[in-house]
Amino acid sequence: MKKTFGMLIAVALTALISVSKAQAQTVIPDDIKALLQKNICLACHNPDTRLVGPPYKEVAKKKYTDAQIVELIYEPKPEHWPGYPPMAALKNVPKDEALKIAAWINSLDGGAKKAPAKKPAPKKKA
Repeated sequence: MKKTFGMLIAVALTALISVSKAQAQTVIPDDIKALLQKNICLACHNPDTRLVGPPYKEVAKKKYTDAQIVELIYEPKPEHWPGYPPMAALKNVPKDEALKIAAWINSLDGGAKKAPAKKPAPKKKA
């Protein structure tokens, strides 16, 4: 009986380890991680799992542009994220850092979103 129970626990642990390896966590590049730590983003957000706020991968799925994410850092819109507590406005984050963070977040969904390109002005006829 003890051997069977021990074997069962060993199999369960092996399965658990296999599952956790299959669900590998997103690696945050060092330069981005430094910005996220400096600006206290990691206190509430994680790339893959819900903490206080939504995971970055979930944000990326919303298809915001980089500029829209920056705007939401400065002036969060709680109505965009029902079921989460309101985010504090982080107006102290330098814009260049916010843009780097936003581009990285968008890269989690297959590539950074850019603001739509402006159409060139029509050429005047002579």
